[in-house]
Amino acid sequence: MHQAPVLELGGFNFDLSTIGVTVVTFLITFIVAKVMTRNLSVENPSKMQNFMEWVVEFVQGIATSSMPLKKAKAYVSLGMTLIMFIFIANILGLPFAVITEHPEPVKVAGLTIVSEEAVQKGIEKGHHGAEILWWKSPTADISVTLGLALVVFFLIHFLGLKLNTKHYLKHYMEPYAIFFPLNILKEVMKPITLAIRLYANIFAGEILISTIIMAGVFGIPLLAVWQGFSIFIGAIQAFLFTVLTMVYISQATIHEEH
Repeated sequence: MHQAPVLELGGFNFDLSTIGVTVVTFLITFIVAKVMTRNLSVENPSKMQNFMEWVVEFVQGIATSSMPLKKAKAYVSLGMTLIMFIFIANILGLPFAVITEHPEPVKVAGLTIVSEEAVQKGIEKGHHGAEILWWKSPTADISVTLGLALVVFFLIHFLGLKLNTKHYLKHYMEPYAIFFPLNILKEVMKPITLAIRLYANIFAGEILISTIIMAGVFGIPLLAVWQGFSIFIGAIQAFLFTVLTMVYISQATIHEEH
């Protein structure tokens, strides 16, 4: 697996490829959303408007599978943002890879981008220096998927405290107070499992693509098949992340009488 360009700043390491492609993902998501909602018409809807309506209905169906329609409508925009952003992020690493080789450390404005350690690792692997990957799926980085999961985690508990305070707090003591530590652990594990599930599937796919590319021309047919399958996996993972988000919001905000 190729190494990432890492900016060392203030004792922290910033993966420039992840940051750059995450920004690209945001821009693509924003542009797609703007295009789909431009020139809306009741009498003569465009193909993009029809597609947008289908996406809205699809996401609304996801939300209503775990909560009443009246409450689900408030989370359709959240669901659309998640499913679009994650799907786009999942497939951005499929079309191509931008790789550069550096036999010497690289610094920009006095800041290290390619370290001596990275160069040595590349040489140990049989290369002429550090092989730096500048383009990949953002969700192939655990920090991105964990960030998404933490946003969802804090949103869920904020909504639970705001909209369902009494029963939200009470559920930590159910069925008995002795289960409080286990209930806390269960809540902590939710964002961790969300993050790892998404990261592991996309990262594994990119590793396999890198392996197939090493086969040269003999791997082209398999690469085409695997890229098509990766689009399917990317869509499934975006769907699962959105579904679980809606389920967790429902569990935190809706009280059911037993």
